[in-house]
Amino acid sequence: MTDRVLVLNCGSSSVKYRLYDGETVRDSGTVERVGEPGGGPADHVTAVRQILDRLDLDGLGAVGHRVVHGGRRFSEPVLIDDAVLTAIRELVPLAPLHNPANLAGIEVAREALPDVPQVAVFDTAFHHSLPEAAATYAIDRDVAERYGVRRYGFHGTSHAYVSRRTAELLGRPYEALHTITLHLGNGASACAVAGGRSVATSMGMSPLEGLVMGTRSGDLDPTVIFHLRREGGLGVDEIDDLLNHRSGLLGLTGANDMREVLQRRAAGDPAATLAFDVYCRRITGYVGAYYALLGRVDAVTFTAGVGEHSAEVRAAALAGLDRLGIAVDPARNAGAGDRVISPDGAEVSVCVIGTDEEREIAREARVVAATAG
Repeated sequence: MTDRVLVLNCGSSSVKYRLYDGETVRDSGTVERVGEPGGGPADHVTAVRQILDRLDLDGLGAVGHRVVHGGRRFSEPVLIDDAVLTAIRELVPLAPLHNPANLAGIEVAREALPDVPQVAVFDTAFHHSLPEAAATYAIDRDVAERYGVRRYGFHGTSHAYVSRRTAELLGRPYEALHTITLHLGNGASACAVAGGRSVATSMGMSPLEGLVMGTRSGDLDPTVIFHLRREGGLGVDEIDDLLNHRSGLLGLTGANDMREVLQRRAAGDPAATLAFDVYCRRITGYVGAYYALLGRVDAVTFTAGVGEHSAEVRAAALAGLDRLGIAVDPARNAGAGDRVISPDGAEVSVCVIGTDEEREIAREARVVAATAG
């Protein structure tokens, strides 16, 4: 096969694409507002067809598709056939906003490029290495098994890419490194990686659990749901919408963008100050917990929009962890690009690395397609 790989990342209302020749990006872009009124493509089928029509796909060796949920079945990227499509469709109840969009992209690409290997790369696959004690919720075993209730974890391609890049940045063997990776974007998750294997992660059965996010609450006492239903009369769908789309930074401040929250905080807005403190405190707690689980930590790495660009968040999230060997150098923290931001001689390296999920998907798709060929 050739080294030309097209990556399609179909989100709930967008389609990102990137065309690689080896490691070189030949074309890329994002189609937004898919299925929304006011000018966007009517659906994901239309959006993907528009993308395929405008790209030069001669000599294409593979198409890599991001698929959000692979359940317990898919522990690694796979070549897509009819059976794989059926399995992804059966997992829609676990990812109702994303797996249908992923399926649409796959079906259009298979139809348009019938002779090109199509590869599914799952957000959940990296976390299949979680120990059962980390993946299991303490509820009735039969109920959990019947309805697929367990921790699956997400952002797997990002955590895989960033943890491996951390080893490269530090010049250390990946298989020997213990890393805590912090993917802080509109969605946010933490992951403990030991020797290239995910051993703990903050997102659970869905991407709602864990850290405070742009619009998601993160960790929450389940009783809150019962209380809102019984005392507030809110329906299940209303509560779902509240916790996924009207909580997090948005719920606390009215803004889901950390940049705006920081501006308001600097101006003395108490709501923004509280939101910032809640956000960072949650991260601190996960870093401490994962330090204990790993036994030792070689690196803590920040990535994604907030993680890469907010020096204030990085400093506050790790403040007070000096006794664990974790500290941030202010001058290095204020810099840019992939770098180490901890002081010289620090026991734990603190890093900032730009994530590249599309490049990770292309790498994995290339490997699967070559093996199949």
